[in-house]
Amino acid sequence: MSDVAARVEAVWRIESARIVATLARVTGDVGLAEDLAQEALVEALGQWPRDGVPANPGAWLTAVAKRRAIDHWRRRDRLDERYRALAHDLDDTTEDDWEPIPDDVLRLVFTACHPVLSREAQIALTLRVVAGMTTQEIARLYFVPVATVQQRIVRAKKTITEARVPFETPDPAEWTARLGAVLSVVYLIFTEGYAATSGDRWVRAELAEEALRLGRMVAALLPREPEAHGLVALMELQASRFAARTSPDGTPVLLADQDRTRWDRAQIARGRAALARADALGRGRGPYALQAAIAECHAIAPSVEATDWARIVLLYEILGRVAPGPIVELNRAAAVSMATGPASALLIVDRLAAEGALRGSHLLPSVRGELLAQLGRHEEAAAELTAAAGLAGNEREREVLLRKAGEVRGRG
Repeated sequence: MSDVAARVEAVWRIESARIVATLARVTGDVGLAEDLAQEALVEALGQWPRDGVPANPGAWLTAVAKRRAIDHWRRRDRLDERYRALAHDLDDTTEDDWEPIPDDVLRLVFTACHPVLSREAQIALTLRVVAGMTTQEIARLYFVPVATVQQRIVRAKKTITEARVPFETPDPAEWTARLGAVLSVVYLIFTEGYAATSGDRWVRAELAEEALRLGRMVAALLPREPEAHGLVALMELQASRFAARTSPDGTPVLLADQDRTRWDRAQIARGRAALARADALGRGRGPYALQAAIAECHAIAPSVEATDWARIVLLYEILGRVAPGPIVELNRAAAVSMATGPASALLIVDRLAAEGALRGSHLLPSVRGELLAQLGRHEEAAAELTAAAGLAGNEREREVLLRKAGEVRGRG
């Protein structure tokens, strides 16, 4: 890949959400906004290698996409109010209309999470449009086939078009009804940034930072919603470890091996303050606040050995009642192994395997391999870790699993 092509790819990765959000605002059509942004990207790939990368590449792409929109409407003879509004926007004049959500990307998230769509369709569409995530990445987050995600996104766009849904900011009275989907989107964007499901980077810090930025704005817009603060707390606490989660060459560094002096103490303090704000509202802890409380246990512990694993197990048990799911159970098993030993944890994992949970995911065999290794069942452990590596979509994680499998096999 040429230097310019790599630069285009980097700009698109960072700016695509804002570009599509801006285009969706001025065109009122998310599908058209995506097409226009892609057309601008193609033009950049053709022009920048010849003319050089512009000083503000994101603005260049947005301006080209807007001109494409004008051409599109001209071809359709639709020089109407939307055309005049776009021309006004291109002149960089300011809007006098009050906008309750002062950010194009967050506005797009709230708009795409429209109640005419199912919850699954809302989230899949928003992750694709806002986060720029591939259908493969979304499928891995949901543990569903890629075809299922593709169908959800296609149906979502079709439903929005057929229902003539105006692509505009919802009234503030509707925000709370859309909050669950909005928080799910922000959480999943952060999750992909925290531990990428594919590619050659284990941490996509820019994606996690964008999720944190969006989460902070949601909490500011809806300060009486405890789960908004709970999600911010979770993201702050998890992001505080980013500097220690990878080595200089990008190799993952697992929790037990991390240099805790590199954890961001100011960010930990912000996370704990956000969790305190959620608790102060007096409505109990929801799934995000409970996960934040677990992250807090790790954040304040001086070492893995000194971590309050019994409390973490208890929090996972509560989380399993509030928001049951195989991932929660798998995480509980990992905590149980630290609190009471690998044998009892293996029973939980084997039950999940027997139920067919997380089939096709690397997570269950990777945890099972770790537990078997702790029990001295080295050949079985190596087989599980090797199987996990074969299922892992992220190259860095695959390398770690294969290395572990080799180390365990060497002990046998």
